Amino acid sequence: MYIDGFSEKIKLLRMRDNLTQKELANILDVQKSMISAYKNSTRFPGHQTLIRIALYFKVSTDYLYGIEDRKTLDVTGAPDGAIEIASSLIKYARSMSK
Repeated sequence: MYIDGFSEKIKLLRMRDNLTQKELANILDVQKSMISAYKNSTRFPGHQTLIRIALYFKVSTDYLYGIEDRKTLDVTGAPDGAIEIASSLIKYARSMSK
């Protein structure tokens, strides 16, 4: 499977959050060698790891796959309560990263 620009995106996201490959590996619960393989485009993450990456960096899986350039999540059709919870989580995560 080819993911358009995934290796560059993961590197930029990792650098944005000032994470080493080892730190990201620990966060994603994978071996550091997997992060290195993603960087070198020799391996791509499985579905569950891709979701963990998207959730951690607050980007969509479509962004990671190179389907779209937006880094936002589409909440179309989500119940209001779920949107409020997601919004609260995003605000909390932002406050923690300052």
